Amino acid sequence: MDTPRRRLPRVAIVGRPNVGKSTLLNRMCNSRVSIVEETSGVTRDRVEVDARIRTPEGERWISVVDTGGIGIVDRDDLGERVEGQVRAALAGADLVLFMVDVRDGRTPLDAAVAELLRGCQVPVQLVCNKAEGPAQEWGVDEFRRLGVGGEPLALSAQNGNGITRLYEVIAERLPALLGEDAELPPEEPVMKLAVVGRRNAGKSTFINRLVGEERMIVSEIPGTTRDSVDVRFERDGRAFVAIDTAGIRKKSRFADSIEFFSDARSHRTIRRADVVLLFFDVSEELGAIDKRLARYVVDHHKPVVLCANKWDLVREFDRREFVKYVRAELPGLSWAPIRFLSAAEGEGTEGVLEAAERLFAEAGRRVGTGELNRILERATQARGPNAAGSRAKILYATQAESAPPTFVLFVNDKRPFTKAYLRYIENRLREGLSFEEVPLHLVLRDRKGAEEGERRR
Repeated sequence: MDTPRRRLPRVAIVGRPNVGKSTLLNRMCNSRVSIVEETSGVTRDRVEVDARIRTPEGERWISVVDTGGIGIVDRDDLGERVEGQVRAALAGADLVLFMVDVRDGRTPLDAAVAELLRGCQVPVQLVCNKAEGPAQEWGVDEFRRLGVGGEPLALSAQNGNGITRLYEVIAERLPALLGEDAELPPEEPVMKLAVVGRRNAGKSTFINRLVGEERMIVSEIPGTTRDSVDVRFERDGRAFVAIDTAGIRKKSRFADSIEFFSDARSHRTIRRADVVLLFFDVSEELGAIDKRLARYVVDHHKPVVLCANKWDLVREFDRREFVKYVRAELPGLSWAPIRFLSAAEGEGTEGVLEAAERLFAEAGRRVGTGELNRILERATQARGPNAAGSRAKILYATQAESAPPTFVLFVNDKRPFTKAYLRYIENRLREGLSFEEVPLHLVLRDRKGAEEGERRR
């Protein structure tokens, strides 16, 4: 029988826009997880991160949830959906941090947030942020009139003042965990999936289908998702993480610094993922952005599933012809599996996950040195790298790493080993070692490296 994942106590940070919610989350988890900008409304979706905090009773793990600003005037008219995400965060929280800005003083929007929290069924702690000095700390008292959150707690999320006291209050007000559970780190996910692609390719819709709830805001407006958001879900008692990312667009069309940071985080997500799901809308032609993403995936040797989404819109297409089209447009990913799906209709989503699991297992496989060298010997006998006047050869090879499978080829002279010949070697390894759908990384070492390797063996 599967053991359910231990649920960490959840701390939700809520408040009006620009009071420092994302800065506090970054401080608590000791990482720049949420984008921090002066522009109101940067955070839209719920950003949930596990954090280890120090309390008088010792270290304990909690889950911290960053939320969008309540009362936001959003340029894409998504304010109502942002607030829907806030309400969902409140419904799943064990403690709410009601954050206000001491510098700005009490505002009508703060009062509106207080009214929302007045009916909250879990403890609420009033947190007065940006209290960097005595003048700001004196301004804390006026927030008592909000009538929510108990004794105000003054802090500065930016420089860390008051954080120790905040952790003490969190420990006092959160439900206690049994035994040693409080000190145990959260369960590591089996696999991290990066869901990437152009704007409006259906990435957030797909993640909502996987999770089984409206975890991400979905809109017809391009660019709804701005941050990279880790979303945990379970299958058969195993924990996975799907990372939703902002839709990629041409750098020349970035509207502001938010889009610049969103783009950078999408690429960082690819680097930290185990498997990439590259989404594209089948009703549109593959363009320069799709090809740029494909090259980035290839350059970082990531297993990838090509996700042909919105298939329900073009059912008259011949799938075999469409596969030929994709292979011609993305030749660097000729080994990557293609899956057809309709995230909106719920068709094919589990098939994508199954394909990702298979690639993850394949990329983590190791092979014996003897088997590897026998395949390379047959390959070089059938077709050698030798140029005119050259006696280039592979002395021996070994698998240095898995995920991605990395093979070090010790050679007497690297110069004749062209890209074309290395592609030939790669294809022979795919066939001989059954690495059919994952990238392989070949590393050449010359005679000096080979001699050093021999001494270490």
